[in-house]
Amino acid sequence: MVHRHRDVTGGTVRAAVFGVSDGLVSNVALILGVAAAASTRESVLVAGVAGLLAGSASMAAGEYVSMKAQAELVERELAIEKRSIANQPEMEARELAAIYRQRGADAETATSMAEQVHQNPDIALDVHAREELGVDPDETGNPAAAALSSFFAFAIGAIIPLFPWFFSEGNAAVIASSILGLISAATVGVILARFTERSMLRTAGRQVSWAVVACSVTWVIGSWLGAVV
Repeated sequence: MVHRHRDVTGGTVRAAVFGVSDGLVSNVALILGVAAAASTRESVLVAGVAGLLAGSASMAAGEYVSMKAQAELVERELAIEKRSIANQPEMEARELAAIYRQRGADAETATSMAEQVHQNPDIALDVHAREELGVDPDETGNPAAAALSSFFAFAIGAIIPLFPWFFSEGNAAVIASSILGLISAATVGVILARFTERSMLRTAGRQVSWAVVACSVTWVIGSWLGAVV
């Protein structure tokens, strides 16, 4: 049976999923914390929009810097490996043969396989990258795409609990934000479960639990600050 694997190394899907989750949890917690401090509707809106913009920009910048640094590190290691293959092909062939022996091939077969691989320097580099470095030289990820994905995903997650405050205020808006936050957290959990093929109930429950913890902490702190002020 032919089967396909999902791309788990590129970074864009990962950035989108975690961006939505982070935006949702952080902004619903921020909104409820500010609301608990007995702030006005305008204050909650300002805080929510500020959290959305700051969080989106921070997530995008962090994702870009992280993936760019990772890509540059991989490129550096590939350059080192390429020079070594060109200058010391016998040593590199022995290293590759040793890897094949560790994986169960006998000495003669391992040596023969390594020699065949090294007949083409480009193929040799590709194989050494996978076997020694554990990376696919053609799949180092796209930092710009991951950053954009992270930015918009965070913004989408962050705007959801803010919607009620555009149309209402007080307890009604707090309840609506909480409900939207919990439903969205559960939805993110279900999506993650589809990707990982894990239990939807367990994954959704985990997402909701973390959201409840974060919101409870900020609500308590916001209530305490409001009482003090």
